[in-house]
Amino acid sequence: MRVTSQTRTIGPTVATGLSVLLTIIIGALGPSAMVPPLSGPAWQPPYFLNVQPDPHLMIALAALAIVLGGAGLLGSLWWPGSPTRARALVLFGCVAAGVLAFLPPSGSADHLNYAAYGRMVTLGIDPYTHGATDLPGDPIADAVEQPWREEPSVYGPVATAVQALASLVGGDSVRLTVFALALFNAAAFILTGLLIDRFTRHDPDRRLRAALLWTANPLLLYQLVAGMHADTLAIVCMVAALLARAHPVRSGLLLGLGVATKLNAGLVALGPAWELRRRPGRLALMAGAAVAVVAVGYTVVGWAGLEPVTRTSKAISHASFWKLFQGLMQSVIGPGSAYRGEVQVGSLLLIALVAWSLFRVTARGVAMVGYGAGPPGHEQGTTGRARAIPSHGDTGSGASAAKVHGRVEATLNAPEPAPGTTGAEADTTQAHTSDPSADAGTTEAGPDATQAANRNTEAEPDAATTGDGRHASDHDTSTDANTTNTGPSAAQTGSRDAGAGPDAAATGSGGSGAGGRDTGAGAQGGVDAPVVAAVLVVAYLFATPYILPWYDGLAFAMLALVGASAVDRFAAAHLVVLSLAYLPARVNPAAVPEDVEWLRTVVRAQVVPWALLALTAGLVWWAWRAAARARTRPTSTVRPP
Repeated sequence: MRVTSQTRTIGPTVATGLSVLLTIIIGALGPSAMVPPLSGPAWQPPYFLNVQPDPHLMIALAALAIVLGGAGLLGSLWWPGSPTRARALVLFGCVAAGVLAFLPPSGSADHLNYAAYGRMVTLGIDPYTHGATDLPGDPIADAVEQPWREEPSVYGPVATAVQALASLVGGDSVRLTVFALALFNAAAFILTGLLIDRFTRHDPDRRLRAALLWTANPLLLYQLVAGMHADTLAIVCMVAALLARAHPVRSGLLLGLGVATKLNAGLVALGPAWELRRRPGRLALMAGAAVAVVAVGYTVVGWAGLEPVTRTSKAISHASFWKLFQGLMQSVIGPGSAYRGEVQVGSLLLIALVAWSLFRVTARGVAMVGYGAGPPGHEQGTTGRARAIPSHGDTGSGASAAKVHGRVEATLNAPEPAPGTTGAEADTTQAHTSDPSADAGTTEAGPDATQAANRNTEAEPDAATTGDGRHASDHDTSTDANTTNTGPSAAQTGSRDAGAGPDAAATGSGGSGAGGRDTGAGAQGGVDAPVVAAVLVVAYLFATPYILPWYDGLAFAMLALVGASAVDRFAAAHLVVLSLAYLPARVNPAAVPEDVEWLRTVVRAQVVPWALLALTAGLVWWAWRAAARARTRPTSTVRPP
């Protein structure tokens, strides 16, 4: 049988489908080692069979769901298949999220904490200074599992407001309260997917990759939807804020809502802040709106809400490789200290190193390049510099966008000019002959625009030679640093990459979530807000001392907004490893048998930290190697005019 790009997707697609099916089965079987029990009338949602399955079987099913999900995600990123299936993937993910909302949450017991915090608010008790033990005999508080019964809330006022609203709906029923929370959570996940899909709709390849990274990502369906974590609420606010950057106040309000949901989401706000660093007026509006939302939120709930966050900020999770460093310090210097200060300093230095390494890659246009949400009349190149494109009509969708994309792509894929012919002349000729159906009224204003774009390309030879040689006909959205393409041939093949190279420039302002309107990106040159946000979030998640699997959801949302690269695969591997570390993420002797304690003492405490350290080192090594290769390539073989 002839192997094609379509047949290569069969394996990853089947693995993804089986992973999601197993996730659904785990919830449908009812209370188990993976699913905490929910009290309440049986007619109330969520619904389950209550068959009391064997705990070993359920943990095995969860492990299989994670492994299959990781294989499906990694395989799909390598062989995405036809871009026409993007809409079907979005629909698949939305339907799966809707189904999971009607099943009991699995994987951890965090949703019981959420229900208890909301219950406290409705009873007039401060969730930031009290724990579930302060409500003895309450049906909601009694459902909270150890070791969280004494812990106050670490979530922001927006998350607390959602929890209180769910408590008002659920009353004394744990079951109905959790279901209300699940509806909010699934709606946030679906809305995030639809926003990302709208942002990438101008380019089929990018739309497909975005669906794979978020909406149809089996690992995120397992962790964020089936696991029902508050991170999903913060993520939808941050994604919406990045897509609303044309309106500083609106974007600032959304950023504030995200930070007021979960503080670590505030890393995303640094992206728009960097982008507007030379526009202090707009920056002040955005920052003022964001700060106002956060200030109002914490004024309402009380500034004591920040105390649990500052306390837990020094924690080190058991799966973090910083536990290895902590153990090393205690064995060498002495066990008298937890060395949390040293760990914090070391983690900040490592975050800076990872971020710097990734910024070096983006600066050379090798990876994570922005999708070009620039001001009208410009498109975002691989290095973030604006290039002139026509401003006639809506370049974000429809026939106009197709013509613009075809004309610019034809220019970028033009053959090497003959000796004695300037690059501008050759590209202009190619642009006029490749698309006879196009006219200047709807696309480009004659050869001057083409020559201007070409001159910009020649002025940045490194950007023109950073393609990874993987052709878009295979629909591969990954970037490989082992490319040997140089000169114009590299520009031609690299421009077809869905994530990097000059093709990123070919879609320009159509990448905005508002049909080609200005989203405020890259107007000043340099990397745009989503790229900055993605780099900082990835660096944080790979280097922070306290990390849990569902935290990675924010990274996938940011990566879906930028160009493809090997970072996608590093993030996927990172989430697989972390997910296997928390099977399950519960500390309940009654639910988890003693003979699987090795999952916590060996896998979580010993194997996973080393694996995460290797992934972090591998990410830094890849970034430096890719940036070095881009810098040392021959700039161009085109003779100067």
